[in-house]
Amino acid sequence: MSRSKKWRLEWAFFLGENGRRKYNKLCKGCVHPCKQSFRAVVVSCPHYLSRRSKKRSS
Repeated sequence: MSRSKKWRLEWAFFLGENGRRKYNKLCKGCVHPCKQSFRAVVVSCPHYLSRRSKKRSS
């Protein structure tokens, strides 16, 4: 199996129609390595806190 074919099989869940990697809209601008696919629904992200959610009290 060629290297590019193996890469494509591993990243198939992240590849869009044009064959490029595509991330979830919440993960697109995030600097953390825990990016999720655009096909997945983000249930919980430890690094994301929306402005509408309740602020965490420290």
